[in-house]
Amino acid sequence: MGGGCVRGIDHIGLTVPDVEQATRFFIEAFDAVVLYDVLERTDLARSGDALSLRLGVPPDTRQCAIRMLRLPDGPGIELFEYAASLQRPPAVPSDFGWQHVAFYVDDLDGALARVVDAGGRPLGEPRPMPYPENGRRNQFVYVVPPWGGRLELVSYPDPQPFAAFATAARWRPRAGAHS
Repeated sequence: MGGGCVRGIDHIGLTVPDVEQATRFFIEAFDAVVLYDVLERTDLARSGDALSLRLGVPPDTRQCAIRMLRLPDGPGIELFEYAASLQRPPAVPSDFGWQHVAFYVDDLDGALARVVDAGGRPLGEPRPMPYPENGRRNQFVYVVPPWGGRLELVSYPDPQPFAAFATAARWRPRAGAHS
């Protein structure tokens, strides 16, 4: 393969109303670990034309905190806390743009209980995955974290029908990678 090829997702950026609350949620629900703070709340907030141009945010936007988390086996989660006069509620799946992040779990019921204990809310009961992802134990459920938006919990321990005709394998967590 030539230069510049994509190797995977490094991290997912997520704007939250409270970095500390979101950190607790990801630790309690998904065993995330705090790696470092790029910008602490005690630091001077970042603002101005450079921020507005770099991120395409309104001119009065202030970056208040930025924290990088690590998931047990997957991309990092970079949490952003902003203050701005124009902030909208989180998107719902029918809005344009990125709509959810899915977390692979070995035990869907146990993971769902942890999400609820950490302050999340399920949108219904776990459901069987549809064809071509189905299998006897393959399930998913959408949840709403404390600040809104959507997360999905997925588990597909059984073979999936798409594997018979797909040109590439779907990503799967490494066995025993949870650390």
